[in-house]
Amino acid sequence: MIQQNLDRSNVFNRSWAEYKIGFNDSRGNYWLGNDLLNQLTLTGRYKLRFDLQSRNNSNWYYAEYSTFIVQPEMSNYRLTVSQYSGNADRDACSYHDGMKFTTFDRDNGQQLSSANCAVSYGAGWWHKNCSRCCVNGDYFNWAGLPGGIYLQSSRMWLQCK
Repeated sequence: MIQQNLDRSNVFNRSWAEYKIGFNDSRGNYWLGNDLLNQLTLTGRYKLRFDLQSRNNSNWYYAEYSTFIVQPEMSNYRLTVSQYSGNADRDACSYHDGMKFTTFDRDNGQQLSSANCAVSYGAGWWHKNCSRCCVNGDYFNWAGLPGGIYLQSSRMWLQCK
């Protein structure tokens, strides 16, 4: 498991150093760590799966990506994600393909304004204008989700291809 957000927690409002090594809290909210993500995904042996629970209807949806690679820190953990399948109704994550990871103390995002999206969203992520999907933080969302864009909980998994 890469990530788990059970309660729209603000535990994801963390620094670059914390996202680098990973963190968790007593409620089960969790981030594996960007260094480990890089090590695990660089070979391309894994696909990514999101499990997404709608805040509106409490139904679960999923999104899978056959390509998921996180580059090393010297590349600011640049994201490669593509080849969507699932019932989330929309490929919201591929929009962030090629983005560098952003935290409140390290703004690598691409945005239309001068605001740091990690500050605005209360979470580190691969932000682009700020987000079509962000399973961390205050604006916990997935654009196009059948039950509405806002999430109740989420999980990110690596699965063998």
